[in-house]
Amino acid sequence: MTMKTDIEIAREAKKKPIMEIGAALGIPSADLLPYGHDKAKVGQAFIKSLADRPDGKLILVTAINPTPAGEGKTTTTVGLGDGLNRIGKKAVICIREASLGPNFGMKGGAAGGGMAQVVPMEEMNLHFTGDFHAITSAHNLLAAMIDNHIYWGNALEIDARRIVWRRVMDMNDRALREVVVNLGGVSNGFPRETGFDITVASEVMAILCLSNDLADLEKRLGDIVVAYTREKKPITARDIKADGAMTVLLKDAMQPNLVQTLENNPAFVHGGPFANIAHGCNSVIATKTALKLGDYVVTEAGFGADLGAEKFFDIKCRKAGLKPSAAVIVATVRAMKMNGGVAKADLGSENVAAVEKGCPNLGRHIGNVKGFGVPVVVAINHFHGDTEAEIAAVKAYVAGQGAEAILCKHWAQGSAGIEDLARKVVQLAEGGGASFAPLYPDEMPLFQKLETIAKRIYHADGVVADKSIRDQLRVWEAAGYGHLPICVAKTQYSFTTDPTQRGAPTGHSVPVREVRLSAGAGFVVAICGEIMTMPGLPRVPSAEVIRLNEEGHVEGLF
Repeated sequence: MTMKTDIEIAREAKKKPIMEIGAALGIPSADLLPYGHDKAKVGQAFIKSLADRPDGKLILVTAINPTPAGEGKTTTTVGLGDGLNRIGKKAVICIREASLGPNFGMKGGAAGGGMAQVVPMEEMNLHFTGDFHAITSAHNLLAAMIDNHIYWGNALEIDARRIVWRRVMDMNDRALREVVVNLGGVSNGFPRETGFDITVASEVMAILCLSNDLADLEKRLGDIVVAYTREKKPITARDIKADGAMTVLLKDAMQPNLVQTLENNPAFVHGGPFANIAHGCNSVIATKTALKLGDYVVTEAGFGADLGAEKFFDIKCRKAGLKPSAAVIVATVRAMKMNGGVAKADLGSENVAAVEKGCPNLGRHIGNVKGFGVPVVVAINHFHGDTEAEIAAVKAYVAGQGAEAILCKHWAQGSAGIEDLARKVVQLAEGGGASFAPLYPDEMPLFQKLETIAKRIYHADGVVADKSIRDQLRVWEAAGYGHLPICVAKTQYSFTTDPTQRGAPTGHSVPVREVRLSAGAGFVVAICGEIMTMPGLPRVPSAEVIRLNEEGHVEGLF
């Protein structure tokens, strides 16, 4: 039987008017700013009115390291939210917005898949409500004001060689990684080297996702360090007088977006930092709002648990005061076989030995998440072709790790295929077994925090960093930034910085190429290995097959 594509399924969705979805959550229509009939932003005044309500239970969905075989973390997040509603719990889903770069590159969309999707899928994976455009504009306004300040006399005495604020765009474009600006003579300013990052790597994106309200947003934007003087004194966005205008550009983007699943359950889709180069979680304001409106909130953290879950716990939960009640680690039989050395072309054949060989990747993630004091359950995202023996091998391995693995068929069956996982999540969350604590204390030195992540999460022998990087971290500590958490930027495909090293490798080190201070967002970024903050397009990008058909519908979008 030929299965319908995700976009075909989404197009057939029987959506309810977004005002009905809001009403079911208790949001008055006056507090919803509609974008068409199927999406809306939630007003800041309503969000503030929820402050005294008790919080629901927070459930994190994370995964093993991604493989070409597919894992389905977002699909499972959506499916679990639907499943919890199906068994009588008032559940709300919180996921991130999609970046145009991966959509037109190779990763695809961020709305889930099969019968476990958030809709409208096409709009979500394209311009949606314009949040990413607002973030891009705010970021580049600051960049323009820095160069303008220098052009008109440089009263702040900025050293043009020490400008650290780059520009951004929401597209994969390797040609813009390193550029020279202000060419063309005196009237165009002073030539200097800079470059572009992708919008999701912008500190403005991280700030929007970590801010509690508009006042917090403006303060954080003002704290951004954009450059240094010759005496190495930091210059901030507040010094450039850009923080107010940036806040204006972001005032609507700061409001969470409300949409729905295929089963008409509520979902907040807001913010979208990548977990391999940023902190990889949806916005604090969306998560906190959902916690006030639902008994359960199901959210995801990007890529594998070594990146997304660690940053969710050590950055988002630490900064926002969140305490997760349980975590779900998504895995597939196919991915276990790839971790066990099977080529993608051979995944259709039963290979229990390869499954068993690949399971240590899953086992390491289970141990890591448990290390934060959060109860864990494994979701085996079912693929057609998985055999009973292969599924049994995964279940047996997970049981040996002191957890349970549950087969989930939400992709094909929607909420009916994930009821068992929903009930297990309720059991874990209401069992009182969570004793969440971050990996390291605020007062630990920055380099030691980095070493702690490398050793305890990546199981590396240590961190390799030049003296200049260690010295820079000490300078930031002396300047009052030593309490900040570390945000590691590295490949998502491996515990190491080598994307080809699958499984659960040991005996490796973590090379740090660069460190960046994100003073507004409130973390220090450590760029490791060959990871790029501006991705490139693949040899055959998805953009080559995305088009409008004769009926005006989008084709080729995942």
